[in-house]
Amino acid sequence: MNKIGKQIPNQEAIEDGVDFFEIPVNEEFSSDEMEAGRKMFCQQCEFVAGATVESQLPTPTLPEVAFAGRSNVGKSTIINALLGQNKKARTSSNPGHTKQVNIFDLSQQMFLVDLPGYGFARASKSEIARWQGLILDYLKGRASLVRVMLLVDSRRGLKDVDHEIMKILEVSGVIYQIVFTKIDKISKKDLEKLITTTKDVIQSKAAAYPFIAMTSSKEKKGIPELRASLFRLSQQFSF
Repeated sequence: MNKIGKQIPNQEAIEDGVDFFEIPVNEEFSSDEMEAGRKMFCQQCEFVAGATVESQLPTPTLPEVAFAGRSNVGKSTIINALLGQNKKARTSSNPGHTKQVNIFDLSQQMFLVDLPGYGFARASKSEIARWQGLILDYLKGRASLVRVMLLVDSRRGLKDVDHEIMKILEVSGVIYQIVFTKIDKISKKDLEKLITTTKDVIQSKAAAYPFIAMTSSKEKKGIPELRASLFRLSQQFSF
C-alpha cells in the first residue's frame, strides 16, 4: 500500500530536528489507485460555468467535489496542483478573489467546484452577503455533491467560521473531508498537535470523512494521494 514518500523537510523542521518523512498518513491506496488518480487528473479539464446565482449552476450530470475554505487558504492553488496546471483555477494573493462558484468538468468523470472563500473578502457587504448566500445554497441543496474538501491552513487550524460550515454540512448530510494546506510552512511537532486536536473534533461528526489529508501545493506533498482519493470516490457514484 502506498503512503506519502520521502519528502524534503522545510528549514524549520530541520532546525527542530524533526523529519517530515515520519508524518503518518491514515488513508492508504494501492499502486493501481495511485496511477489511476494520476491518469484521471492528466485528462482534459474544461471550465463549465461561473455561477453567481443558483440558477446558473449546470445540470447535475456528474458527481461533484467542492473545495471550500477560508479566503486565501489555497482552494484554487490546490485544484491547479491536482491538475498539474498553473492557471486553470484563478489564484490571487488578495483574499476573496473568487467571487462565484467556478465549475470544471474533469473529462466527464466528475465536476471540480471552486467555491468563493469565506471569512474575509475585499468587497462591499452586500456583495459578500450575496456570494456567501450562494455558497450556503450550493452546500445545502446540490444533490450531486458527493464530498466537500474543507481546506484548512495548517498554520491557523479550524476557526469558528469553519465550525459553522461543518454544522451546515452536518445538517445537510454532506460528507466533508478536512484537508490541511501549506504543511511545508510548519514543523512536524505543530502539525502532529494539529492532527490530534482536529481528530478530536471530527470523531463526533457524523458527516466528517474519517481521514485527514495533508498537503503542500508548493512542494506537491499529499497531492498524489488526494488524486487517488478522488479517483476512488469517482468510482462510487454515477448520475
